[in-house]
Parts: sequence; C-alpha cells; structure tokens
Amino acid sequence: MKNLFPVLLVLLAASQLLAQNKVGTTAAPFLGIGAGPRAVSMGGAFTAVANDPTALYWNPGGISRDGRTATLFEHTNYLVGTSYNFFVAVVTLDENNAIGMSVTNLAYGSSEVTTVAQPDGTGETWNANDWEIGLSYSRNLTDRFSIGGTAKMIIQQIWRESATGFAMDAGLLYITPFNDMKIGMEIANFGTDMKLTGQDLLITVSPDQSVVGANSQIPAEYYTTAYPLPLIFRVGLAMDVVNSAQNRVTLAVDAIHPSDNVQSMNFGAEYCWNNMVSARVGYKSLFVPDNQEGLTLGIGLSYDISVRFNVKLDYAYQNYGLLKNIQKFGLTLGF
Repeated sequence: MKNLFPVLLVLLAASQLLAQNKVGTTAAPFLGIGAGPRAVSMGGAFTAVANDPTALYWNPGGISRDGRTATLFEHTNYLVGTSYNFFVAVVTLDENNAIGMSVTNLAYGSSEVTTVAQPDGTGETWNANDWEIGLSYSRNLTDRFSIGGTAKMIIQQIWRESATGFAMDAGLLYITPFNDMKIGMEIANFGTDMKLTGQDLLITVSPDQSVVGANSQIPAEYYTTAYPLPLIFRVGLAMDVVNSAQNRVTLAVDAIHPSDNVQSMNFGAEYCWNNMVSARVGYKSLFVPDNQEGLTLGIGLSYDISVRFNVKLDYAYQNYGLLKNIQKFGLTLGF
C-alpha cells in the first residue's frame, strides 16, 4: 500500500490538469462509449470488477487476474443510425502476466455526395469512421495488487479528411482484506491532441486581390483547430455480498471525473446462478444535468463446452431517454 499511494496521487493530479474543459471541446468523444454488454448492463460500474476481457477498456490492471485466454466481440446498433463494434483478445502469459489487444470502431454510415451544381449527386459517396487500436499489458505485483497499461492509436476519418492521435491508459486493481472488496482506478486517454488534415483542406488563393495580374494560384490550406482527447478518471468499488457454491451477488459503484463533462456516479449489480446464468441491473451518469442516460439491464449465459473451452453470450439494454434506447450483444470465447 505504501507504493500505491504515490501512484494514486499522480493519477489524481493528471486528472485535475485537464479538468477545465467543457462539453463539446474534445476530440474523439466515441472513447467514452462503454464497452461490453456485461459492464454496460451494470451501469458502467466496472472499474473494480474488471474480470473479463472488457477490462482492457475499464481497467487494464484487471486482465492479469482472470487467468484465462479469452476473446470477445460486441456489436451494437448505436444512436442515430451509427454502428459500434468492439473486439478484444486477452492472452495469459503465466500466473502473473497478461497481454491484450483491442479494436474499437464507430461507423457513421455513408451517403451520396451532393453539391450546389450537382444537387442530385456527383456519383461519389462519403463515409465517416472512428477507430481505436490498443495494446495492453498487466502484471500481478502481489496476490492482491495488480497494475496495467494500454498504448493506443486513435483515428477519426470523415470522407477525405482524418485526424490521428496517440494515448495511454493506466489502471490499478487492489483486493482488500475486507471480504475481498476490490478497489479499481483508471486514467484513460492521456495523450496527444487531434487535428483534421486532408486533401479537401488544400486550396489556391490570391494573397492580394487588389493587385492587377497577381498570381491567384498560390497553394494554401485551411487551418483547423487541434482538440485534446477526453481524459477520464475512474475510481470504483466492488464486492461479492453473496458468494456461495451456486449463488453470487456483486455490487459495484464507480465515480467518474471526465475532462469534458461534470463528475458523475454509476451503480451496478449482478446476480449469477451456478456460474451459468446472470441477471444485471444498473444506473448510469447520476448527477449529470439533463442526462439522457439512466437505467441499464442485462442478462448473460455461460456454458463450459469442455474443461478448457467456455462460451458466453451477453445482452444489455440501456435507456437513453429522448433518444430511445440501445441494445448490445456480445460473444466471449474462453480458453
């Protein structure tokens, strides 16, 4: 614990440095979309749970605790016609070390290009996509304390323009002696600013139109502003209040401090019967003004095909108020 407190102070200080930004002033807001049906159905209160492959998103310090190699794929028909996809693979190297890779995509679809001169279309189509590719490593420093980190590349693309950024996530997981209650912490998206560039920003201009015969074909480029990534600091608590051979009840709570919004809290609970059937409920973004998020629900099925091979199916429902709702589906394969 003596080594833990300096690390926590550094994380808190880093979180406060960029805490002055407001809503709509950061790039790549898709980084705040919660990954994994199980975590989302628990209201996003997963920083201290962090015991499945989606820990790469919520707390990379937890991936070395599971002890199994696993992959997960999630698909979501997200808001206003977008599509969210998340793939993650975790490989356990030994009893104390694990590595992981994750790929996130938010696809906005495509549409026909129209202009003032060609209102019926030019024959071209445009599309937009957000991507995140991450590589993670986690290590158990003791039987109760683990730490992990993720290096990732972020790409935002709209037609022929794109922006690229690089960021780091860092996470801690500590299992306390008090009924094995877990404390999790993560700082996410600590990285570079992002700025759009591309061929449609290249133009030709006349520097001085008052001069007759001046060259009007001087190469120039539209200036675009660079925006920071949405820094997120999470602290969570989780505990199995019931843990018997056939029944397990987990309660969890997270406090979130983002750089582009107000602070909030997430609450979640999971009931698991015989390690096969799970029911989950949660509430997300408490204390956020005019919040459209809220109630979350979900179920999960787990089946051991063999001693070494396990299949899990998870579903989550998330209420979005005026924006209706979203439903997430995930498939996990464990080895």
